[in-house]
Amino acid sequence: MGWVFLGVVVLLAIVAIVIYNRLVGGRNAYRNAFAQIDVQLTRRYDLIPNLVKVAERYMQHERETLEAVVQARNQAVSSLQQVAADPTDADAMRRLSASDQGLSGALGRLFALSEAYPDLKANQNMMQLSEELVSTENRVAFARQAFNDAVMAYNNLREMFPGSLIANSFNFQPAQLLEIEAPEKREAVQIAFQ
Repeated sequence: MGWVFLGVVVLLAIVAIVIYNRLVGGRNAYRNAFAQIDVQLTRRYDLIPNLVKVAERYMQHERETLEAVVQARNQAVSSLQQVAADPTDADAMRRLSASDQGLSGALGRLFALSEAYPDLKANQNMMQLSEELVSTENRVAFARQAFNDAVMAYNNLREMFPGSLIANSFNFQPAQLLEIEAPEKREAVQIAFQ
């Protein structure tokens, strides 16, 4: 009888260790997936000052729009740094989502105004920066999808039985999805310079 009890205890310990390791692996996977978003968002945020510089030369009377883009970019960079420091911080993730949406809106207004400036639309630097920005937007979308998939897999591990027992015992916190609230903002910035 003692061997059976010992065998059950060893089996339960092995199951607990396997579940714990899967939770750690899931947490590391979503942190790594966020690192990919960090790379793409940083690239996006680095392109924006160059875009604003090119636009400034042509859009003398649109100072307010240009300043709004710069301010939104700076806020998004700050939010990104907070999340990069701790991808498990759900509030920081929500702030990043909100600030990135604000930046997308400001960029949308900039591109809408740029349509009124034919010389700006024809500028090679503006066209190249715009193309890079659209490409980066697509990369961000793919990285966001991979991150959200990793978050879902991790959250499933920590919420399903028996993983929930181990997750709660070892304080595995739920991960926050990186969501965009407004459906119209789910699309990459559209730029037409032809």
